[in-house]
Amino acid sequence: MKNISIVDENEVDEFYLLVSKNVQRIRKEKKKPQLDLVLEIGLKSISYYSKCERCVEKHHFNLKNLYAIAKALEVDICEFFIKKEEGKKVG
Repeated sequence: MKNISIVDENEVDEFYLLVSKNVQRIRKEKKKPQLDLVLEIGLKSISYYSKCERCVEKHHFNLKNLYAIAKALEVDICEFFIKKEEGKKVG
């Protein structure tokens, strides 16, 4: 069967990387340690969070994670989807 998807895997990987980098950048700007954030959002593993933030081993944040992180960092969730160098939203 022919793949008719309008999105290829490279695009998806780039999107996950963008989100992860923005989460990491904002967390650091807010001077919030990973451990504090992990505990605050209710994750059970700092290792899992760390892999998501670095986008390694195909780990990435899901919508529930992003919602909780945005609340904990007191930012609009849309901030995670902005290409900082261009100052515009993805999509």
